[in-house]
Amino acid sequence: MAHPLFSPLTFRGVTLANRITVSPMCEYSSIDGFANDWHLVHLGSRAVGAAGLIFTEAAAVVPEGRISPADLGIWKDEHIAPLARITSFIREHGSVAGIQLAHAGRKASTAAPWDGGKPIGVEHGGWSPIFAPSAIPFDEGYQTPVALDKEGIRRVVSAFTAAAKRSLDAGFEVIEIHAAHGYLINEFLSPFSNTRTDEYGGSFENRTRVLREIIEAVRRVWPETLPLFVRISATEWTEGGWDIDDSVELARLIAPLGVDLIDCSSGGNIPKVRIPVGPGYQVPLAERVRRDSGVPTGAVGLITDALQADEIVSSGQADLVFVAREELRDPYFPLHAAKALHVKIPWPKQYLRAQD
Repeated sequence: MAHPLFSPLTFRGVTLANRITVSPMCEYSSIDGFANDWHLVHLGSRAVGAAGLIFTEAAAVVPEGRISPADLGIWKDEHIAPLARITSFIREHGSVAGIQLAHAGRKASTAAPWDGGKPIGVEHGGWSPIFAPSAIPFDEGYQTPVALDKEGIRRVVSAFTAAAKRSLDAGFEVIEIHAAHGYLINEFLSPFSNTRTDEYGGSFENRTRVLREIIEAVRRVWPETLPLFVRISATEWTEGGWDIDDSVELARLIAPLGVDLIDCSSGGNIPKVRIPVGPGYQVPLAERVRRDSGVPTGAVGLITDALQADEIVSSGQADLVFVAREELRDPYFPLHAAKALHVKIPWPKQYLRAQD
């Protein structure tokens, strides 16, 4: 029996060996944005484990766009060499290396989760000001951000462009633009966090303008042979907020700009929202965007076993499965999933004695 989970998939000039993608997951383990041995082992072991596509965590395009002081960065040329070491290892083991480019917006300058995850001041390694579409804090206790003026928006677009150039030099073959989870681009999309009255606020067209400008700018420097993904929060789970209909329309709008896949997550921009979390709870979002826009999608959210992942692909709900927590628990998840589905895929020669 054929299992689509382990069928190859080509985007532009890049072919993935299978549909299992290591989702971007913040490690909060950098100093001054630099990748280090932790990132090499963390990401490299997922390549040894045979994931088709492996994304870094969110890499900040400017230092003030970090979520925490310990975030990965790609805002300066010195970041390239340590990342190139990682992409070389990933490629050597048959996987494709992807990078997620991000700006945290009004959710910047917070502590790592194990240090409480709360906003921090300069005295604890944080920074000020932080920036957003409008001067609306994320939640009680958070800094009030400075609303970006048009020159500030141009600087953000330029930062994403420069980060894309560095990503190419570092050997990445896929870029994902982070437009989800309440970070800067998502803040522009949502009417709850964007109350601007200029051409970047108000209507759907205006609220999507920053994302479209970033995509167009990145595409000018990112080769036509390499794929570009966008991660969105497909719904805010709140009446009057960004919803699945908006996401379908967005997919239709940005695909002609050179976007190859919509990675469908949800939430993150409005605090204290009740989200119906359960196995595969966001998969219907990916299915709806894929069906109604015709744009390939990735599904993410409590995808934890081989049969579940294979069903998502085989039923046409999504083209890729983005696996997060299960890949943290088991870096060899694809090897184990293949065995569970009775599919033969190559094991690292160093591990052949353990495959039976």
